[in-house]
Amino acid sequence: MDDRAEKRMLAEPATKPNRSAAGRARKGAPDAAFDLWLQRGLHAMYDDVAKEPIPEELLRLIEQDRAQGPKK
Repeated sequence: MDDRAEKRMLAEPATKPNRSAAGRARKGAPDAAFDLWLQRGLHAMYDDVAKEPIPEELLRLIEQDRAQGPKK
């Protein structure tokens, strides 16, 4: 390969090959694995917190806001 051809290859943007549906499906698999890992990790960290009862003071404030009606 001569210098001109080499420089032309470096200057031109690389073209992406056409991917089949199977190739695109495989690309999504790591995302699904990451989503599952993230979901499990978040559940492990926050399920106990989400199961705690809502504090009475917060419930009172919510009911008080509801009683005031819609704000304009």
